[in-house]
Amino acid sequence: MERTRIAVAGASGLIGSALVRSLTADGHEVVRLVRHAPRSEAEVRWDPERGRVDAAGLAGCSAVVNLAGAGVGDHRWTDAYKRRIHDSRVHGTAALAKAVAALDERPRVFVNGSAMGYYGETGERVVDESAPAGRGFLPELCVEWEAAAEPARAAGVRTAFTRTGLVVARGGGAWGRLFPLFRAGLGGRMGDGRQYWSYIALHDEVAAIRHLLDRDDLSGPFNLTAPEPLTNREITAAMGRVLHRPTLFPVPAPVLRTVLSEMAGDVLGSARVVPKRLLESGFTFAFPGIEDALRAA
Repeated sequence: MERTRIAVAGASGLIGSALVRSLTADGHEVVRLVRHAPRSEAEVRWDPERGRVDAAGLAGCSAVVNLAGAGVGDHRWTDAYKRRIHDSRVHGTAALAKAVAALDERPRVFVNGSAMGYYGETGERVVDESAPAGRGFLPELCVEWEAAAEPARAAGVRTAFTRTGLVVARGGGAWGRLFPLFRAGLGGRMGDGRQYWSYIALHDEVAAIRHLLDRDDLSGPFNLTAPEPLTNREITAAMGRVLHRPTLFPVPAPVLRTVLSEMAGDVLGSARVVPKRLLESGFTFAFPGIEDALRAA
């Protein structure tokens, strides 16, 4: 990809900050969407919950990447927090898509975040991008989230969605909370451990987003997950091997439900999601196996 100007929403998050580092290291000019008053020309003001964005700040951008959204695992899922999860994604996406569509010179591509939560509970069934949406809060959110990008697509901007799995990283996300537990020797399988976890190394997540930015022939949904989903029991064992710690203390399902409330369904539930379209496009994973991903983190 030639050096260019790229706007990133959610630039301070786990994935966004890693993407910004990667882009700037290769000489791209990155414009960050921020909620505060801009401090430089590298910042653009927006308010995702209220659906507002300074569209003029997107002028000259060849690509817009939206990774913004309130953290799914940061709080208990009260009704108020579920509204925040929804509004930060759906309203923010709609605002960006409308701003992109209204530009006189539109960007080449709009890459919008999504999640493997689109598929809901899959059990042992393998699902790719052709599978229908599941039922429940997260699947319904993902459907609405992706639909909110329609103004950009309708305006002729190539639009791609990243249905991201559990990102293996030391500094945040699910693994940011798991690593300290396992290092302390307190890690163990969750529930019966038979549920599938579809994961992806942070390095591969960023590389996949850049792949979608670079390739003019790629649009629509892409599962950003490693090629071989594993059970929680298998991942727990790998964590023990990599960190040289015992994994003796399973976390019972009732405890998880008490601590996590509705979000426990995503920990105890099974999502066996594969990146069919990403692999078909020629993408190569640097860390396809769980032990490689864990060591990279």
